[in-house]
Amino acid sequence: MALSMETQLQSIFEDVVKTEMIEEAFAGMFMDTPEDERTKLISCLGAFRQYWGTLPQESHEQCVQWIVRFIHSQHSPKRISFLHDCLAMAVETSLLPPRMVCVALISSDSLEWERTQLWALTFKLIRKIIGGMDYKGVRDLLKAVLDKIQTIPTTVSSAIVQQLLAAREVVEYILDRNACLLPAYFAIAEIRKMYPEGQLSHWLLGSLISDFVDSFRPTARINSICGRCSLLPVVNNSGAICNSWKLDPTTLHFPLRGMLPFDKDLFEPQTGLLRYVLEQPYSREMVCNMLGLNKQLIFFVLFQFASFPHMVLSLHQKLAGRGLIKGRDHLMWVLLQFISGSIQKNALADFLPVMKLFDLLYPEKECIPVPDINKPQSTHSFAMTCIWIHLNRKAQNDNSKLQIPIPHSLKLHHEFLQQSLRNKTLGMSDYKIALLCNAYSTNSECFTLPMGVLVETIYGNGSMRINLPGTNCMASGSVTPLPMNLLDSLTVHAKMSLIHSIATRVIKLAQAKSSITLAPALVETYSRLLVYMEIESLGIKGFISQLLPNVFKSHAWGILHTLLEMFSYRMHHIQPHYRVQLLSHLHSLAAVPQTNQNQLHLCVESTALRLITALGSSEVQPQFTRFLNDPKTVLSAESEELNRALILTLARATHVTDFFTGSDSIHGTWCKDILQTIMNFTPHNWASHTLSCFPAPLQAFFKQNNVPQESRFNLKKNVEEEYRKWKSMANENDIITHFSMQGSPPLFLCLLWKMLLETDHINQIGFRVLERIGARALVAHVRTFADFLVYEFSTSAGGQQLNKCIEILNDMVWKYNIVTLDRLILCLAMRSHEGNEAQVCYFIIQLLLLKPNDFRNRVNDFVKENAPEHWLQSDWHNKHMSYHKKYPEKLYFEGLADQVNPPMQLQPQYLPIYFGNVCLRFLPVFDIVIHRFLELLPVSKSLETLLDHLGGLYKFHDRPVTYLYNTLHYYERHLRDRTNLKRKLVHAIMSSLKDNRAPGWCLSETYLKLGMNAREDNVWIPDDTYYCKLIGRLLSPMAGKSPGPFPTCDWRFNEFPNPAAHALHVTCVELMALAVSGKDVGNALLNVVLTSQPLVPRENITAWMNAIGLVITALPEPYWIVLHDRIVSVIGSPVLTSETEWAGYPFALLDFTACHQSYSEMNCSYVLALAHAVWHHSSIGQLSLIPKFLSETLKPVVQTEFQLLYVYHLVGPFLQRFQQERTRCMLEIGVAFYEMLQAVDQHCQHLSYMDPICDFLYHIKYMYTGDSVKEQVEKIIMTLRPAMKLRLRFITHSSLVETSSSAAAAAAAAAATSSSSSTPQPPTSSLSASSVVASPSATQHTHTPM
Repeated sequence: MALSMETQLQSIFEDVVKTEMIEEAFAGMFMDTPEDERTKLISCLGAFRQYWGTLPQESHEQCVQWIVRFIHSQHSPKRISFLHDCLAMAVETSLLPPRMVCVALISSDSLEWERTQLWALTFKLIRKIIGGMDYKGVRDLLKAVLDKIQTIPTTVSSAIVQQLLAAREVVEYILDRNACLLPAYFAIAEIRKMYPEGQLSHWLLGSLISDFVDSFRPTARINSICGRCSLLPVVNNSGAICNSWKLDPTTLHFPLRGMLPFDKDLFEPQTGLLRYVLEQPYSREMVCNMLGLNKQLIFFVLFQFASFPHMVLSLHQKLAGRGLIKGRDHLMWVLLQFISGSIQKNALADFLPVMKLFDLLYPEKECIPVPDINKPQSTHSFAMTCIWIHLNRKAQNDNSKLQIPIPHSLKLHHEFLQQSLRNKTLGMSDYKIALLCNAYSTNSECFTLPMGVLVETIYGNGSMRINLPGTNCMASGSVTPLPMNLLDSLTVHAKMSLIHSIATRVIKLAQAKSSITLAPALVETYSRLLVYMEIESLGIKGFISQLLPNVFKSHAWGILHTLLEMFSYRMHHIQPHYRVQLLSHLHSLAAVPQTNQNQLHLCVESTALRLITALGSSEVQPQFTRFLNDPKTVLSAESEELNRALILTLARATHVTDFFTGSDSIHGTWCKDILQTIMNFTPHNWASHTLSCFPAPLQAFFKQNNVPQESRFNLKKNVEEEYRKWKSMANENDIITHFSMQGSPPLFLCLLWKMLLETDHINQIGFRVLERIGARALVAHVRTFADFLVYEFSTSAGGQQLNKCIEILNDMVWKYNIVTLDRLILCLAMRSHEGNEAQVCYFIIQLLLLKPNDFRNRVNDFVKENAPEHWLQSDWHNKHMSYHKKYPEKLYFEGLADQVNPPMQLQPQYLPIYFGNVCLRFLPVFDIVIHRFLELLPVSKSLETLLDHLGGLYKFHDRPVTYLYNTLHYYERHLRDRTNLKRKLVHAIMSSLKDNRAPGWCLSETYLKLGMNAREDNVWIPDDTYYCKLIGRLLSPMAGKSPGPFPTCDWRFNEFPNPAAHALHVTCVELMALAVSGKDVGNALLNVVLTSQPLVPRENITAWMNAIGLVITALPEPYWIVLHDRIVSVIGSPVLTSETEWAGYPFALLDFTACHQSYSEMNCSYVLALAHAVWHHSSIGQLSLIPKFLSETLKPVVQTEFQLLYVYHLVGPFLQRFQQERTRCMLEIGVAFYEMLQAVDQHCQHLSYMDPICDFLYHIKYMYTGDSVKEQVEKIIMTLRPAMKLRLRFITHSSLVETSSSAAAAAAAAAATSSSSSTPQPPTSSLSASSVVASPSATQHTHTPM
């Protein structure tokens, strides 16, 4: 077949190019007339057309390749030219497809720059026929042409340059925006791949490529966040776990989309940002999120990830010759952590470079003296000696010849350690034990002695026993925990040994079911060790996944109670997945028969309540979406109160993170299954005043899932009925069976109430029934009792009868110990009463808490005698015991047993209580009570009274500032006009901590002086200086300045994990506490940078914008929505509405950084940069208002090109986040952009910046929307002016013929005055590029090209 085709083609083409002898003899002297030439062409084409028609489709390409080979084998320029004309005519008459011809020509091996005439003729032919190719073919051809041009060497004879330039003309034609052969966006992608940033294009192309790349700088700018490299997050802030901070894990570059010439700094590795985050305590989760790491980072960097010797030698290299020895002990202390923990499993040679570092940093010729071992710093001074001991031990174990004699300068240190080891009696008064543990942790013979002393100190193995609260509860006698200073002085390896020893002992005791409980010193020390994140695998991870299950399996309920107490009162900064895992454990635990015991059930429910209410707003969604397949595991099957608490937490979290902003239904969200499961487990309603605070989609859900409630009248009737049965039944066993039977109405507490009301007495049978009902079932009785109480108090005649009711209720709590105060208050606070009944319910709560002295005395004494800084205390246990002796906890109805006739002698077996009491258990309930009171306007005064009397308890709240922040944020609408109550709440909680915090730890001095004591008739309105100082106060901790504006503290035990998180939250609390509207505060915050402020330095402006972005996005919607008004104001300003107002280059105006440095910035560029800072920190919920803002507010006012470009630049950089987090919004924005373009096109007679506009729209299509909005967009494009329609024809799938026929005049005009429709060139700027972003090449499209 192939031979036959060649033969036929040869006969066709050789026939027309053959010459007579005389022509060859006088080459160049004979010329064909044009008529002869044309006749030959037509004859040749006729023959070829006939043959082409007989060829099968699959042979077409082979045929064209043969023709090109035939042409390129010719040596006569005349012949080549004639054959090229044949090809051109074949293409023009639609005989041959232009793409096939161009591909064959450019791919020919004979097309070499040395054959200059062939080169010139070939590229002229390509230039002639390229117009008929489809745009993808043009893109591929561009790549091939650029590759060909690269084969031309840097130096060639000037004589041939003119012919070589034919290739440049093809490139020029392809890149000609008026020719519109392909989207320029495709061309830039190919160019950037061939010539990455910093690489010059081929000399033949001259400035053609650089000018074309420069024409895309506006598009790159439109897609860039102003000052992005200066924006920093607050670690552990809700905005930090989002896509704003993602980096490429291999290059640390921002994940930029498209092959655009972004500014150079955006292509730099963001080591500064990563280092800033790493420097913050507790930043591991955020680092994993930033780098997309699925595995948690580990602190001991394993050898396969990082080379320890390489790191040490690199340090040596950098320190050599610099004479720096000041921090040497600290450096060796850090290296000791790694060496002691990993030397046993790795080769000695990997650690020997440390000795090289030693020689450099310890140049002393004489012995270094032994430091004062009464000071904790002594452990750092001994670090180098400890390292040598570990290296030496390793060498001995390996029988290595690499043993190093002890350096002379360390001899005194070494001798001291040896001497201390020989001295078998080690005291706890100095740091000798820590030194020995650190030095010998890899030498089991020597390590046993110091570690043994530590362990014995806290185990209390001696014969001494001590009492714990309650009856029949004894513990080992050691009560003084190991101090934090000592634990801090142990290496990670030594700490791991200690915590492993403690955990092993606890498991052994659990398995042995010992009647003697753990020593208080052991429990407190174990709690302290769990704060160290570097021993997480043996610490909190082991606690949750090994210790708890083991203890549960052994049915060691006392130890289980202890572990839950530790979690409730002693643990800090536990990662959310561990907390939710524990919550899941607790729900499964609640169903086990053995936990149906008063004290353990109370502890399980209290711990669960703490875990639920303590969930951070940004933690709720990521944690609960992990359980979407089985939401039952994190929900309570029977506790309505816990499930209600979870719904309240969910409402608060979705409000604070703006999750539901712009939505009106929970359909399709992660909440739906959780709420549905809760309603299946514990169906319930919410009072209208509580429901009105929920985000709208949650309100809609509960209105749709309304649960019919039992009427108060029926409840009263049922109680009367059961009470009649109680009085009429004679047989004791029958009574007990009837009233405690499973499935019987949960009314027994109502009956006890009636007995006390009528007879002032409960008999022994009542006690027996209570015992038989059991702790778990009794909760339902408490619930019904709460409703019954509201009914009773609502219908009481007042006066004497009311006093009697109050007295009986208090007796049931304090005298008879029938129900604990915290459970009863929780049930009352969680009921869903309306109107007057709700007020009665809150009245009962107030009476229970304040009327008798019982609870107030307990609170006052506890607050007076104790401090919250448990980690600094050595005598907690003694204070704990004296409190429990004064106010014993009675959890087994002991009071009732004493009062019945005859009295019953009870000796219940109490589980050990190390930390808890009714005051601490009440704190999470108090949080809920305050919120319920805030929701109901008429009980505001009662809330103020409660805060006056019980606010001191917040001294022991583990998250007081967060609680205030959440409360002020969630109830912003309710508290807007109740400034006194707002101030009261802030004052009560903050003043509770005044004796335990240094001055200035939270509220600013100005606010304390002017805002806290303001009178209603003289409201304090802060000035600009106040806001500047407040924002300035946040800048210091973010810049890592020391000392900062806040007192130093141990962040491991602080409410917040780092100074910046603390500063941000206290700033927000103070701003929300002001007696000023959210709108005014928001405007004042924007004015900090938008108006000239003497306190705001110019050179640091982006850091101030960053701080404002952080603060304003952490506030409720009225505070940050004011930014939209500023944007509207700028859009309507003369600089953007009038083309004569600012005659410069608009993209220079939008480059805030360059403008600012040259002192040429304007208000519009400031607003743009500030909007970017704010939106960069915004949650996706906050950003989801942008589509509505664009379509409803901005679209009607955008009429000029400047306005359009401003809006594109404003929103363009955030399309990537919309695509990742809320695609619907991205598509809406895409359509809005076209609608605005349509308005501008209709309004403006002349468009100067069509190319940047079209480039941006192509970027959106190929990087984000694909064909998703094609239908809406096509209709708009068809209404645009011809020149614009021509440029956008690849989006509408319209052919060149369609567009050019309607655009002929426009195109001609455009060619005549090219400056009007091509991009005006910007001022010279530095080149920048990316080699790692996606390009719109055939294989790399985000969406399939059209």
